[in-house]
Amino acid sequence: MIVTYALIFAFAAVSLSLLLTMVRLVKGPNTGDRILALDTLSINAVALIILVGIAGATQIYFEAAMIIAMLGFVSTVAVARFVLRGDIIE
Repeated sequence: MIVTYALIFAFAAVSLSLLLTMVRLVKGPNTGDRILALDTLSINAVALIILVGIAGATQIYFEAAMIIAMLGFVSTVAVARFVLRGDIIE
């Protein structure tokens, strides 16, 4: 019973966080804020996938969340290097 309410609250909090992050991604005052919003968006997506895995009581979502977390980190580093240096690979 309490787990159900906790999951509902967590889904609502993560969904609100995703919405606010999307606003910052679109409206960000400069490029650094947009890159940070992109990284936060990937972290929030991982949190949402983990919540779906907990609600569905299956473990496949945790593996998908791990892959998305790694891709999110690599993509954030690539975008940041591109913005700072103009190229990704030296």
